[in-house]
Amino acid sequence: MRIAIDGNEANVKNRVGSNTYAFAILSELYKLTAKRQNLEVTVLLSSKKQADLPKSRANWRYMVIGPQKLWTQWALPIHLFLHQKDYQVFFTPSHYAPRISAVPYVSSVMDLAYLHYGDQFRSSDLLQLKSWTKYSVKRARKVITISKFSKQEIVKHYHLPENDVIIAYPGVSLTKSASPQETKEFFAKHQIKNKYFLYLGTLQPRKNILALIEAYEEFLRKLAAHNLKSKNHKPANFHEPNLIIAGKIGWLADELIERIQASPFKEKIVLTGFVEDKFKRALYQNALASLLLSFYEGFGIPVLESLQLGTIPIVAHNSSLPEVVGEAGFLLKNPNSHSVSSAMMRVYQMPHRELSKYQTAMQRQAKKFDWSRSAKIILKTLESI
Repeated sequence: MRIAIDGNEANVKNRVGSNTYAFAILSELYKLTAKRQNLEVTVLLSSKKQADLPKSRANWRYMVIGPQKLWTQWALPIHLFLHQKDYQVFFTPSHYAPRISAVPYVSSVMDLAYLHYGDQFRSSDLLQLKSWTKYSVKRARKVITISKFSKQEIVKHYHLPENDVIIAYPGVSLTKSASPQETKEFFAKHQIKNKYFLYLGTLQPRKNILALIEAYEEFLRKLAAHNLKSKNHKPANFHEPNLIIAGKIGWLADELIERIQASPFKEKIVLTGFVEDKFKRALYQNALASLLLSFYEGFGIPVLESLQLGTIPIVAHNSSLPEVVGEAGFLLKNPNSHSVSSAMMRVYQMPHRELSKYQTAMQRQAKKFDWSRSAKIILKTLESI
């Protein structure tokens, strides 16, 4: 069996979202095929291989082909045509397959957010997503996706048979943590001293971070009123929790930045920018809760990371998020400032016994998602083609 794989989605330095998925699947396929001498994998790239991609070996090789410009629509179709006898199936872990492919292929779709929130995409990106994804899906032998919700969306919008859409859930692939000294320096650099609530992900309108800021402000007011009403004497080391917004700043983020600057609690809101994987574990483990109030998610990997590391997730009850959280976190059907701030207050005041129950539930839920299991599903799908 001879497989070709588009490795470009994984072949980037700072991976987020679909890059993380592609890299993890590629790494697991590498492990699964280690002793399969009757199976050969060629990973096709448009640029030089990143050092952390799996190493070449007898049945696993890399090939850089060009030209790099319009690679999917020009270089890749030509290569597959010229080498159609060398490959029995082609797999792409991205939305885009070549418009013309001489080799049967399996494509992937993470979500269809561009059909629902088109105004949050650049016009050129939106046109490409709509056009290229449509023909990629229509001509694929099978389509890989990442949740039951996304499968339902693909079947509905592209009129595919349910049997042609295969679910391969993401897993958690946090890398080795930074050293204690590096972690200390990271926290000091961003002036993170106290316990905090955490958002970790790309900053874009669809993530509904404006609602999170409003809820955080209401939480601080509720906390102040509670302390005043109870007449509790604050301990000397008492600090109000911060809000940490960690992640790459996407386009259309200007309104978010302006909203933070206008907040009466702006000194308590920390923007870290892009976060290297080696700092994620510490960020989650020191957080009171993680929050993801998105309008739409194909899966929501940050939620799974939070479950894996024992940090209660507070999420919107929509799209795929109920699949990920199950009963191991807070699902808010109407994630407005009142409901979110109430959930934040509940976590903040949560007794240890209740927290332990949630941690047990989180461990149980996180075990349902595994990269190795997902890669086996994909390899089995490729073998069926």
